[in-house]
Amino acid sequence: MALIITDDTLAKAQMTADELLVDLACYLYDKKRMSMGQARHLAGLDQISFQKELAKRDIYIHYTEEDLKKDLENLGISL
Repeated sequence: MALIITDDTLAKAQMTADELLVDLACYLYDKKRMSMGQARHLAGLDQISFQKELAKRDIYIHYTEEDLKKDLENLGISL
């Protein structure tokens, strides 16, 4: 299924299609419906650019204690 948003609808919202995709990707990431990689892919942005967009919207990166443990393990650091 495809989602079609007309130019008229975008004009009424005063945004471009790219802006809408970034907003949607940030929203879905914030609601934990998409991973960082999935959301940045939807937005068409690289990692740093997507993180900057999250920061503009005061959306924090989801990073859990478990993520930290995995990262430390991968670096060969044990607690």
